[in-house]
Amino acid sequence: MDRRLRRAPDAEWVLMYRLGLSRQRIAALVRVPPAAVGYHLVIARRQDPGLEAEHQAAAGADPVPSPSPSDLARLEEVISWVAAEGRLPDGRSGDRGERSMARWLSGRRRESAEGTLDPAYRDGLDRITGWPDNRRKVEDEARWNERLAELVAHREEGNDWPRHHDYDSEREQTLGVWIHAQRYKRRRGELEPLKVKLLDDAVPGWQTGRTRGRPPRR
Repeated sequence: MDRRLRRAPDAEWVLMYRLGLSRQRIAALVRVPPAAVGYHLVIARRQDPGLEAEHQAAAGADPVPSPSPSDLARLEEVISWVAAEGRLPDGRSGDRGERSMARWLSGRRRESAEGTLDPAYRDGLDRITGWPDNRRKVEDEARWNERLAELVAHREEGNDWPRHHDYDSEREQTLGVWIHAQRYKRRRGELEPLKVKLLDDAVPGWQTGRTRGRPPRR
């Protein structure tokens, strides 16, 4: 991978995806975490709704089918339920049918955030006020993955761990604040195990941080 800080979406990665390469294959070629490539592809699919179809065609995969009559019936079932109950289905409900609808709706939210939601679903769900309310969580996850990719690039450039104080640049401050927050959450047991693993794999030693250049203890 070259040493520059990539801005999303990276044109080279998008081209490789358009030509049929998988996210994992692209990550292996450019030597970054798959999550970083995934973030760029999320942005790219939002900008170019036809990208996924081109990728599927180039990869020789079967195209993603449009919603079937039963899929559209499920959509209408969810819309009718929300209209009758006056709220969105709860995934923790004691009612199995309500939990099933909540899972279905969660899948459509994910597709919406990735830019792959079928227009038939989108037009129908627009009748439900507030259905994509967890989009912020999806965007927060994408932002976390981008910070990780930026930290990988920062370290690969030969830099020490970024500082959140006495920093040399705005970029170092941003990364320093971010990694400081990850260490704090890790110490308190609040950092998700998957994120701990991503950090361990991508930037070994992140929990220790700087071991040189520290001021002497008084």
